[in-house]
This record gives sequence, C-alpha cells and structure tokens, in this order.
Amino acid sequence: MEAVQQQDRKAVNNALARLGQALTGGTLLAISCLISYWIVTNILSREYSVSRDNVLLGGMWAAIATIFVFRQTYDQSARAALSRTLATLLSFILCLGYFLVLPFHVLGMVVVIGLGSIILTLARRTEDIITTGITTTVVFVVAGISPEHAWTQPILRLADTAVGISVGLAMSRVSLAIGFIPASRSEA
Repeated sequence: MEAVQQQDRKAVNNALARLGQALTGGTLLAISCLISYWIVTNILSREYSVSRDNVLLGGMWAAIATIFVFRQTYDQSARAALSRTLATLLSFILCLGYFLVLPFHVLGMVVVIGLGSIILTLARRTEDIITTGITTTVVFVVAGISPEHAWTQPILRLADTAVGISVGLAMSRVSLAIGFIPASRSEA
C-alpha cells in the first residue's frame, strides 16, 4: 500500500515538474517573441522608412526567427541559429541579385527557390532547403505586393531575421543561466 502511495506521489511530482517546465518554457518563448517583435516594430522601423504593413511583416518575421532558434538545449539553439543564418543569407544573396536585375514574377520565384535547393544540396546542407525556400517565398511575395522597392525586401528580411536570431539566442542563454534549459542534451 505504501509503495503504491509513493508511486502516486512520484507521478504527481513528475507531472507538476513537467507542468512547471511547460509553463516556464512557454512563458520564455512568448517573452522572446514579444521582444523580437517590439525591437523590429518600434526601434528598427525608425531606422528605415517602410510602410506599416512592412513593419508588421518585419515584426512577424523576427518572431518567427526567434521561435525557430529557441530550443530545448542551448546547443540545439546554437545549431538552429547557424542553420537559420545560413539559409537566410543564401536567400538574401539570391533574392537581392534577382531583384537588382528583374521585377517580381512567379517564375523568377520558383527559379530562385530551385537554385537555392541546388546550391544547398551541393553544399550538403539539405536540412536548410526548407528554411531557404520559405524565406525566398516570403521575400518574393512581399516584393510582388509592393513591387516599387522589391530590392529592399531581402535586406529588410535579413535584418528582421538577425534580430529574431539574436533574441532567441540571448533568451536561450538566459534560460541556461537560470537553469531552465541545459547546455546540451547530455545534461538533460
């Protein structure tokens, strides 16, 4: 009987610990996204003059980059930050090169997506194809919506992503410092 009660207490304690971790993790992620969004929509938007829609898109894009980077361990966060950075840089280079020469066109978008995929496959970074493709698609579609300054879209999205990655890594460090997340899986 006592063994059963001890098992029940242990199960309740484990459930409460998981609940505490879930609440802490969710809160830290939400705060991280708020910080990224706020930086882009309130500080960076003062530095470059763009439409309200573009400012909101930038805030969204920064929050997405933060979500992408904020992981279960600091090592995972650092790897995700590197992956997001490489994918975004490739998309930036390809999209900027395209928009300096040509206007938005859906065929241009699919050619740039395909080119990014080929480059990453040859570089043995196939895990970054999805992120590069998504980034390229967003840049192209926004350039299609606001074609007058299409060439600025890769630059703006690179800046937004850099903010999101930085905040995600910084909050991951904070989580590590307060003992919420371990440095690596072996410490989990």
